[in-house]
Amino acid sequence: MKTELKNRDGIILAAGLGSRLVNSNSETTIKPLANVESIALLVRTINSLEVADCNRIVIVLGWKAEEIKGQIVKRYNGPLKLDFAYNDHYKLKNGISVLCAQPFISGEFILTMADHVLDDDIMFRIRGHHPPEGGATLCVDYKLDTIFDIDDATKVLAVESRIKKIGKKLKDYNCIDTGVFIGTNGLMEAIDRVYKKKGDASLSEGVQVLANKGLMEVLDIEDAYWQDVDNEHMLKHAEKLLRWRSNNIRKTALN
Repeated sequence: MKTELKNRDGIILAAGLGSRLVNSNSETTIKPLANVESIALLVRTINSLEVADCNRIVIVLGWKAEEIKGQIVKRYNGPLKLDFAYNDHYKLKNGISVLCAQPFISGEFILTMADHVLDDDIMFRIRGHHPPEGGATLCVDYKLDTIFDIDDATKVLAVESRIKKIGKKLKDYNCIDTGVFIGTNGLMEAIDRVYKKKGDASLSEGVQVLANKGLMEVLDIEDAYWQDVDNEHMLKHAEKLLRWRSNNIRKTALN
């Protein structure tokens, strides 16, 4: 039986150091609290999951956890219930943060990162999407010529809506990982399998485990935009995208 959309939870990974942006951002030394067009990155991500019709959000914290929690509780005044999970091993790969959210999750979930600026069109698109049973779906961008920093991007090779390979160093790829997932417990189990074998695990490694089983789908974001914010140049590009979208909405309203 499919999970009702209104019962889906969101997961936001916000445990890392974010050192590349911290070193270049004078507003704050805490990446999830860095402002993009006057709104903190993490608050923007919460707002995005609100658009996606999530019922509750689990935010996984690590570095500066209590300070981030305190600020987010003050700054977010929306309707969603916020729960906080803690990753004491936040210097390990991001898959560990996903596992820290597992005790809070019982059904399908939407997973994303605290440092990604996301077009509402992506969130509307995933509202009605269900991943394969025991698997997951990754939102991908086929517009390779629009990717701001292709070298830093996580590449994906997809064939007939299924992921074959994923990784930053892929030579053969046709789309890019946007950092937005619609998942089931199967994704958690895949990451845990890698962790038990290696003592560490990335989200992409878990995705590859599911891909090897044919349980990892892609969802094309088409004309929608997104931008991860890892450094000052990416932050400025994200702000440019937001202003562009705002201007387009204003022109459409006037017409």
